[in-house]
Amino acid sequence: MKTLLKLEELMMFALGLYLFSLLDFNWWWFVGLLLAPDIGALGYLVNPKIGGIGYNVFHHKGLAILIYLIGIYYNLEVLKLIGVILFSHASIDRVFGYGFKYLDNFKRTHLEKLGD
Repeated sequence: MKTLLKLEELMMFALGLYLFSLLDFNWWWFVGLLLAPDIGALGYLVNPKIGGIGYNVFHHKGLAILIYLIGIYYNLEVLKLIGVILFSHASIDRVFGYGFKYLDNFKRTHLEKLGD
């Protein structure tokens, strides 16, 4: 099952690459911004609860899709870019086992316990 889920996430990452290719940005933007959503993890400097909330907000695919669709509706390339980056980042993170965080420990995710 784990392999099937990772394959699904890899295909979603491929979708993110395709959606980015439709935007009017150079590819270095994609590469340069792909790790930007991890800024949400800075909340762990405060405590695990704030860190988990921040991480989960920046890794929520539903939010990423909403931002992308708002970008389509208002024809704002920057919102489409933000949505694609958030979506792609969350997808590739999940390929490597980084899921939504429980609010008590960074290593406890909805997919698995990291390090196991």
